[in-house]
Amino acid sequence: MTKALEGIRVLDMTHVQSGPSATQLLAWLGADVVKLEAPSGDITRKQLRDLPDVDSLYFTMLNCNKRSITLNTKTERGKELLTELIRRSDVMVENFGPGAVDRMGFTWDRIQEINPRIVYASIKGFGDGPYTNFKAYEVVAQAMGGSMSTTGFEDGPPLATGAQIGDSGTGIHAVAGILAALFQRENTGRGQRVNVAMQHAVLNLCRVKLRDQQRLAHGPLAEYPNEDFGDEVPRSGNASGGGQPGWAVKCAPGGPNDYVYVIVQPVGWQPITELIGRPELSDDPDWATPEARLPKLGKMFQLIEEWSSTLPKWDVLERLNAHNIPCGPILSTKEIIEDASLVANEMVVEVPHPERGTFTTVGSPLKLSDSPVDVISSPLLGEHNAEVFIGELGLGDEELRLLKSNGVI
Repeated sequence: MTKALEGIRVLDMTHVQSGPSATQLLAWLGADVVKLEAPSGDITRKQLRDLPDVDSLYFTMLNCNKRSITLNTKTERGKELLTELIRRSDVMVENFGPGAVDRMGFTWDRIQEINPRIVYASIKGFGDGPYTNFKAYEVVAQAMGGSMSTTGFEDGPPLATGAQIGDSGTGIHAVAGILAALFQRENTGRGQRVNVAMQHAVLNLCRVKLRDQQRLAHGPLAEYPNEDFGDEVPRSGNASGGGQPGWAVKCAPGGPNDYVYVIVQPVGWQPITELIGRPELSDDPDWATPEARLPKLGKMFQLIEEWSSTLPKWDVLERLNAHNIPCGPILSTKEIIEDASLVANEMVVEVPHPERGTFTTVGSPLKLSDSPVDVISSPLLGEHNAEVFIGELGLGDEELRLLKSNGVI
């Protein structure tokens, strides 16, 4: 069966997480992703290793379904080979520091001369302006994109989220831009630049907080549990911040992840009062309507927690779901990696690796009926040098040996 992006060649000049997360999605969609690495390799091959002298899980989990070649782009021959790779590619993706690719001699104008049809995507920390040359990392992007100031509890410090919204979140945005540019190329015949900044991607994911910033001009935010409001959106703990109030309530036996997140819809209030043993609150004017409950959200969830804390979270989940009450258990990383439904949905997959044996990784969240995904191992460093340089670019065996001995590959 053909894949959605079959026939699309991606020149992957990315490293660490934001870029590799994007190109891995393209590979899962069927693109031929050629990961171009310096002869020393992507830095994450050696970071956070759990086994000596083997590619780390950091690398393997972000680079499945790709081919790897090595190339020193600072050498003249390296630049010549890069030129040929650009000529043969549909997409080029990089996440170097600002101006790094230009300094190699490959400005956008030069790249267009080499290949007018190429889609050239860049992931940077920030857009043009005072932050352009700041070094960008995951939590820096969270800090400057609106996430950290609105995450945490009112009386605590700003907090980072465990979800990698700065890196992988930006990668997903980059994929959307790349696919749009490829689609537009079908009509225009031309490639184009795609620029995505980590700060901008995080901000896009925080848009509801900017919604609430503007609502503050008209008074306190009733659906927030906070008592005091200044002139900026406060941290509001586990509040949903949406039209229906929600909170994480404790369950037995009281471990760090023995919680269920519960959302109280108007239609759900009556069955909740029955479950918690307080049926009289269903018709009590002080509790019966959403408007009556909003000023005392803390007390409402305290009442629910007095019930939930006596039961294991799976029992709480079963009883709430029996009444169609929106809820979800807080799943630990251990529970997720062992979740049979996630395995069945190929979201937790076991992948054979030539050096580490097997490793567990996340499968493709994009499920296309005519483009199924088989997750295959990340490549070893330079594993596909001969395949690409000899088989596709037409170099000879002797030249390949010389390139290696001269440090070009």
